[in-house]
Amino acid sequence: MLTPVTRREWLSRTACGFGALALADLAHAQAPNPLAPRPPHHPAKAKRVIFLFMQGGVSHVDSYDYKPRLVADDGRQMPFDDARAIANTGARGTNRRVMKPLWEFKQRGQSGLWASELFPHVAQHMDELCVVRSLHTEGVAHGPATLFLHCGSTNFVRPSMGSWVLYGLGSENANLPGFMSIAPSAGNGGPRNYGTAFLPAIFQGTALGRAGGTAAEATIRNLTSPAGQRPPFELLRDLHAEQLRRSPGDAELEAVAASYELAHRMQQNAPDVLDLSKETAETLALYGVNDRATDTFGRQCLMARRLCEAGVRYVQVTYGDNSANPAWDQHSNMPKHADHAKACDKPIAGLLADLKRRGLLEDTIVWWGGEFGRTPFAQDNGTGRDHNPAGFTVWMAGGGLKKGVAFGATDEYGSQAVENKVHMHDLHATILHQLGLDHEKLTFRYSGRNFRLTDVHGRVVREVIA
Repeated sequence: MLTPVTRREWLSRTACGFGALALADLAHAQAPNPLAPRPPHHPAKAKRVIFLFMQGGVSHVDSYDYKPRLVADDGRQMPFDDARAIANTGARGTNRRVMKPLWEFKQRGQSGLWASELFPHVAQHMDELCVVRSLHTEGVAHGPATLFLHCGSTNFVRPSMGSWVLYGLGSENANLPGFMSIAPSAGNGGPRNYGTAFLPAIFQGTALGRAGGTAAEATIRNLTSPAGQRPPFELLRDLHAEQLRRSPGDAELEAVAASYELAHRMQQNAPDVLDLSKETAETLALYGVNDRATDTFGRQCLMARRLCEAGVRYVQVTYGDNSANPAWDQHSNMPKHADHAKACDKPIAGLLADLKRRGLLEDTIVWWGGEFGRTPFAQDNGTGRDHNPAGFTVWMAGGGLKKGVAFGATDEYGSQAVENKVHMHDLHATILHQLGLDHEKLTFRYSGRNFRLTDVHGRVVREVIA
């Protein structure tokens, strides 16, 4: 039997509850913005990253890793440790036909760094590049290797590098996402390559267009409200506020509310940032915009520069075609590399030149590379090259890194990294270091233990730091 209470007794018994509600509402109102800029672990030499992802794996022995023995022994059958054969059957020392580079190599600039005619425009900027020729990674197939490149893991669901950077440093512009992925591929991990996994959803990357899409598709839809209609944001904000009052501390709900808040602010700011018509004719030409061969990737690289200028912390630009066989994946037709190089060489060179003349290259890391390299021998004695995760090349520019230098080396054929080897975890640790982040301290507690981008591995490659 219920005992009746008076109004005064009920108010007396529930007074603490009203206080708790008020305190919870006050705490929520004063909750720190998770995207607010945060101090780094140590003084940073770079503020932002532009990652130029060459989906599918560019052949290092045809681009930046000159190997005279490939020319001397072209056509000979020789034993090689083939990563795919080792993974599939454990076989080592299998005879393969040596295949010379298809493009002529020359020494470039004052540094004398070797680069082939595959990328003639970028070759003019070799004195700005820090070329790492001894990278090695995990995963023989595109899916695992691509996930490892972006997330530091071949199979487990882990946060992407851009999400880790945003989590560690916050955003410089409250009106734009701090992490954007331009033309990401739907395959080989898809959204996981710019996802947050167990990090709070607020650190998710924002996709802009899709791989293989046209330049016109590299936009954000629905940035403006239909003419004559009242924006629904005010109603949504009121609804979110009411839900948050009822469920204080709900991380997913907070992330949804924050995303709508950010989307509303983007409506006021993003259209101007993404409007390339504001650029001069000279700048458009520098990137190859309005040239049929380079227009799409040129617009994407130019957009990356504009996003960085606007305070976006991490920008990824994918060169790919979103097909079953990624762009640079020439297993049977190495000359196809030339078509892809033509589409992205001038835009990349334009990006480097534009960043430098604007004073942005000093504190921006431009990182170029794929998920692995390619073999120095012909696949199945044909006209293409297979995947090679055991030794390949990436380059970086700006952000306090050394200029006009090459670090590390593969063997005399370009098959294996043998000198000053750099693992993908090491590369991640080094880029984080330049941003002021200690890869061992950048952790997140999940499922009973601390996780980090580099797992329990990785070292900062201090030899490439200026």
